[in-house]
Amino acid sequence: MGTANRALVLIKYMFNMAVKWGVPGVDSNPAAGVKLFEANNARERFLTAEETQRLFDVLPESGNPQLKYIVPLLLLLGCRKHELLGSRWEEFDLERRTWRIPLAKSGKSRHVPLSIAAVEILNQLPRFEGCPYVIPNPYTLKPYDNIHRSWEKARSDAGLPGLRMHDLRHSMASNMVNSGRSIYEVAKVLGHSQLKMTQRYAHLSQETLLEAVDAAAMATGMNRSGVD
Repeated sequence: MGTANRALVLIKYMFNMAVKWGVPGVDSNPAAGVKLFEANNARERFLTAEETQRLFDVLPESGNPQLKYIVPLLLLLGCRKHELLGSRWEEFDLERRTWRIPLAKSGKSRHVPLSIAAVEILNQLPRFEGCPYVIPNPYTLKPYDNIHRSWEKARSDAGLPGLRMHDLRHSMASNMVNSGRSIYEVAKVLGHSQLKMTQRYAHLSQETLLEAVDAAAMATGMNRSGVD
C-alpha cells in the first residue's frame, strides 16, 4: 500500500505541474479525486538484548564473511540496508564520527552520527586495494546484489525466523528511545522529515513505560502505600 500511495502522489504531482505549465492536452488532473490507501503496515518488531546476542553468536559461522559486520552496523547506524551496502569510504569521516549519505530516500543528502561502537567495527573492516566500497562482496569487490540467503540462515540459526533486516532499524530507534533520547533525536538519526514516520519505529519497552508512570506518581508525592 505504501508503494501504491507513493506512486499516486507522484502521478498527482506530475499532472498538477502539467496543468500549471499549460502542457497541451492536459486541462485537469485525472488523479485528483483518487484517494490514497489507508496505510496499516506499521509492523512492530524489535530485538531484545537476548535476541541480539543470539543473532551475534551465529554470525561468525555464516558463509558470508561480511555478514558479521553488516548486521551489527545496521543495528548501530539505523540506516537502510541499501544505504550501507552501497556506501563508499569517501563518505565517512571516522575522526569526526560522521557518515554523509549522498542521496538518501528523501532525495537529499543526510549525515549519520557514528557511535564509538560503530567506528570500532568500521575500523575492523577488511580493506581491498582499489575498492571504494565499505562492505563489498569480497569475491567481486562490488556491492552485494542480494544477501538474503546468508541472512535467512543466520536468523534461522538464531531462532528468529520472522526477523527482517529492516527490523534492525526498528530496534535501533527503540533502543534510542528506551535509553531516554527524544523522538526528535531519533528522527534526525533515521533521516525522517516527519515525526509520524519515526513513531512507528520508536517502540517503548514495558519496563520503560512502567518507569515513566512510576516517575509521574512520584511527582505527585504519592508513595507506594497509596493515598494517605
